[in-house]
Amino acid sequence: NVVMMKYLLILLGFLLSTNAFHTNPSNHIRPIRTFGLSASSSTSKTETTPAVPTNKVKILKDAEAVGSEIRSIVSQAATEAIAQKGSFALAIPGGSILKMLAGPIPNKEEWTSKTMLVYVNHKCVKMDDGELATHAKASKLFLDSWEGVNAIIMDGTDDGQAEAASYENKIRQISDDVLPKCQETGLPIFDLSLIGVGDDGHIGSLYPNREEVLVDSNWVLPVAMKDPPSITLSLPLMKASKQVVVAACGVSDKYPKGKSEGMRRAIVEEQESLTSFPAVGLRDCALWVMDEAAASALGEEYNSQAE
Repeated sequence: NVVMMKYLLILLGFLLSTNAFHTNPSNHIRPIRTFGLSASSSTSKTETTPAVPTNKVKILKDAEAVGSEIRSIVSQAATEAIAQKGSFALAIPGGSILKMLAGPIPNKEEWTSKTMLVYVNHKCVKMDDGELATHAKASKLFLDSWEGVNAIIMDGTDDGQAEAASYENKIRQISDDVLPKCQETGLPIFDLSLIGVGDDGHIGSLYPNREEVLVDSNWVLPVAMKDPPSITLSLPLMKASKQVVVAACGVSDKYPKGKSEGMRRAIVEEQESLTSFPAVGLRDCALWVMDEAAASALGEEYNSQAE
């Protein structure tokens, strides 16, 4: 018995010394849940990116000037695209940019009938829901006056998974003449993508500290963060555009400096990453158009060039 006990003690010591009983902590790391989708490499979660170059930030006096600039950008992009390929592919979000598009827009009678419009994000509701549907809001504000525009709309259900799959399929069915594909990535190339930024850094329906912002395999994603759920273009698809424009403006009694803190974090904050503030994912591709209030926290380097 003594000999057997010694033998067991020796064997136990050997097993411990070889880590045979040690648990690999990685076995307990919960993987990113991507609803059956493929996420980007984990390094993108915390990587920081350089600040936006000053020549990619356009600062205008107020919200009226920003809206006018956005409408001019749309009209110019449409004119150039139609001259080149006979059609104009535009992506727009919900939120404040809808109001920016509601004013007078140059030469719209020359290009709206040749325009194909896709929504960057949209709640999974009926398309005529005046309170929640971006399409209904856009129609009331400006789309009804854009004669002949081809708006790609959702099916109008509350099923996020099904709506995302359906909307992606609708985009895939758009002819290459209207929405050409990148030969390297296969992603569709919009002529212009307009993007808004929330105070928390969300773009489209890509919210901070959620897995959707890391997904790079699908064009359209379901986002079950709220009820009803939403769909959103993936970040690679938002960026797959000849021109990406981020717009921010407006002040109120509650927010006298408008979106200044959000723009500071999106444009210059060194510690922000893709997951902490998704808007930083557009630093390397977008033109940022904002009013003086939104730019007020960017520093003299940027504000010295305000128009």
